[in-house]
Amino acid sequence: MLPWTVRRTRLPLLTLRCLDCRAQAATAGEGRFRINANGKLLDVWLLVRCVCCDRTSKITVHERVPVRSLDPARLRAFQDNDQELVAHTLLDPALARRNRFTLDWRGAWQLESSAAEAAWPYRVEVRFLDPVPVRPQRLIAQGLGISRGEVERRIKGELPLNRTTSTDFSFVVMPAE
Repeated sequence: MLPWTVRRTRLPLLTLRCLDCRAQAATAGEGRFRINANGKLLDVWLLVRCVCCDRTSKITVHERVPVRSLDPARLRAFQDNDQELVAHTLLDPALARRNRFTLDWRGAWQLESSAAEAAWPYRVEVRFLDPVPVRPQRLIAQGLGISRGEVERRIKGELPLNRTTSTDFSFVVMPAE
C-alpha cells in the first residue's frame, strides 16, 4: 500500500465580490480577526482583503454572542490572531454558506505521492489533511503521471472518478495492458 497526501500550500482565495472594484477574489492574507464588544455581547469578524484593490472586508464569525458563551482559550486565540484558528474558521463550510462565499483552491494545494515500487496490482491510500475539493481522476493522473483516459482503464475503486471529493479514499492500480 502506498500513502498519498493532499495538503494545502496556502489558504485558498475567497470568491467574494468587492464593493469597490467588483473583483471576485479576496484573500485572508495575514489572517486577522476583529473583535467588538458591546456590553456583554461580542461580535467577531475575520478580515479579508480584495486581491485587486486591497479593500478590507469583514466576514462574520460570531454575531452578538454573550462573552461567557465563548471558551476563554478560543477568545484568546481570536485576540491573538491564531493562524490555525484563521485556517479552521475560513475552511468551515457553515461560515461560507452564512457569508455567501466559496473557496477557490486553484494553486493552493499539492499532492505528496510516493513512487510505485510495489508488485502489480497495488493499492494507494489518499489522505486529505484539509478539505480540498478535487476530482479523483485528475489527482490520480497527476500522481501516477498518466493520462486521464488511462486512469479510466487502469484504476479500480469504489469512488466515482469524475465526481469531486474532499474525503479520504483508496484505489487499486492495475498493470498496463
